[in-house]
Amino acid sequence: MSNAGNTVSAKDRVLIFDTTLRDGEQCPGATMTFEEKLEVADMLDMMGVDIIEAGFPIASDGDFEAVSAIAGRIKRATVAGLARAISADIARAGEAVRHAARPRIHTFVSTSPIHLQHQMRKSEEEVLEIITRTVTQARNLVEDVEWSGMDATRTPIDYLCRAVETAIKAGATTINLPDTVGYATPDEYRAMFKAVRERVPNADRAIFSAHCHNDLGLAVANSLAAIEGGARQVECTINGIGERAGNAALEEIVMALRVRGDVMPYDTGIDATYLMRASKAVSSACSFPVQYNKAIVGRNAFAHESGIHQDGMLKHQQTYEIMTPASVGVTKTSLVMGKHSGRAAFRSKLTEMGYTLGDNQLEDAFTRFKALADRKKHVYDEDIEALVDENLATAHDRVKLVSLTVIAGTRGPQRAMLKLDIDGRVVAEEAEGNGPIDAVFNAVKALVPHEAVLELYDVHAVTEGTDAQAEVTVRLGQNGAAVTGRGADPDTLVSSCKAYLAALNKLVARGSRVHAQAAE
Repeated sequence: MSNAGNTVSAKDRVLIFDTTLRDGEQCPGATMTFEEKLEVADMLDMMGVDIIEAGFPIASDGDFEAVSAIAGRIKRATVAGLARAISADIARAGEAVRHAARPRIHTFVSTSPIHLQHQMRKSEEEVLEIITRTVTQARNLVEDVEWSGMDATRTPIDYLCRAVETAIKAGATTINLPDTVGYATPDEYRAMFKAVRERVPNADRAIFSAHCHNDLGLAVANSLAAIEGGARQVECTINGIGERAGNAALEEIVMALRVRGDVMPYDTGIDATYLMRASKAVSSACSFPVQYNKAIVGRNAFAHESGIHQDGMLKHQQTYEIMTPASVGVTKTSLVMGKHSGRAAFRSKLTEMGYTLGDNQLEDAFTRFKALADRKKHVYDEDIEALVDENLATAHDRVKLVSLTVIAGTRGPQRAMLKLDIDGRVVAEEAEGNGPIDAVFNAVKALVPHEAVLELYDVHAVTEGTDAQAEVTVRLGQNGAAVTGRGADPDTLVSSCKAYLAALNKLVARGSRVHAQAAE
């Protein structure tokens, strides 16, 4: 597809490049297991993502194996592996994606003065030589090569044009001009793409791409501006996860182009009815809750509490909704779920909420639902969402909660009696603590010795009422890395234990210094 000139057709195609599994996973605490990466990749392919950046193969053996596995199983989308402008990186990425139906190597190098001076310590001419050498190497391995000028938005336009021309001449088929630090404004970003495409003589031989970070909250706005400036690929992540303040959110870009097609006449090819399902899958895999007021996929995105809004909605839906819930995979219909509900009704409810579970997962979720319904007078959609998300998140856990009893009150010390299933073996421990939560965590640590530090402990109620489920978020830090776990239960102490175990299981999956063992 040529992108020469400044005019666009009635419906130009914009490619969606999803980097949830690479840039998204670099978000502190958002590390996914091998199985979770495969599940997310399948979801992305199903919903119509054009390019899946599966990981950074040189980073670790685990990353290489995940990229290689995804490359071998994805049949429709292009599968990309990231590589620095280093020969070993590019060779490793080429090996990881070589079995893909449509392989891509994505290589990058810094171009801004501040990066060249302080990080790379190279001259402009030396970087141009690096671009020629590494892009040529990548092109010899695969036909589809993407080159990125890191920190492009803080690079002088003259030098940026030289770098782009060099990359295209060496064989790059996609040119990515990222706003790496989220510094640009929409007008600046639009103008940069327009200038580069006009000034670089071989610009018509490549597709231009935007990659925006959200440090100033402008990632989506900048991405849309880049499209107006001639970009025909947008790099984004589900739920906007990513480094620092995150990346441009895929669901927001897709729906902005769809809802405002009158002023932005572009197609993405994404089946938007999968957006909510994809959001839940990534949130569950990362144990990163989606903020309630998040655009498109947030819990309150289609909720109306104001009397004025409710009155308008009753008279005509479009008074306060510019898109239908169904268009993004959300239903407004609410089945009343309780202890008399059967499996068929429960399955139907899950389907409406965007979940697709296997038979074993469904049976486990249904058992937990019935137990919850026996303890709660009203079971809300949010209660079902919390227990299913937890069920999906713990499916591959090595350490699972069997039972917990806590003695607490004004007469200390507080004491926890805990049983865990560790790799199929049930073990028990009792521990005291400075309060019930401390006692619970001490008991866990006795059974699962580790050196992680508790960085965050957060509790909130899933729904209203004194019998509401408590949802607890725990973040553990170890050796500069962080993992996050969530747990939900009407008993706050139980949900705290579940959250702590969820985080520990992620450390175990990453091979950190955590040893699950039975206490004497």
